[in-house]
Amino acid sequence: MAQIASITLVHTDEARPIIEAIMADNPGVRVMNMPGAVKLDCDGTITVKRASVEERIGRSWDPQEIQLVLVSMAGNLDEDDDHFTLSWRH
Repeated sequence: MAQIASITLVHTDEARPIIEAIMADNPGVRVMNMPGAVKLDCDGTITVKRASVEERIGRSWDPQEIQLVLVSMAGNLDEDDDHFTLSWRH
């Protein structure tokens, strides 16, 4: 059984393109809408790709900007200039 990588974001206009990018780039992601927040779970890994978010917002985006809408996360974090990844894989 795979461990579940998870990210919860506040449900705001700023977070919507990030949520859309996660859904597009992570097959099998499960989305739970809650009052004021959106929780996204996926077996093993969730990746937020800079290019996917930029495509949706029409400007450059630094993956560290996710901190502005981040509520919680589960998994080991790997981030650089191109992605923000949560994973239970080594």
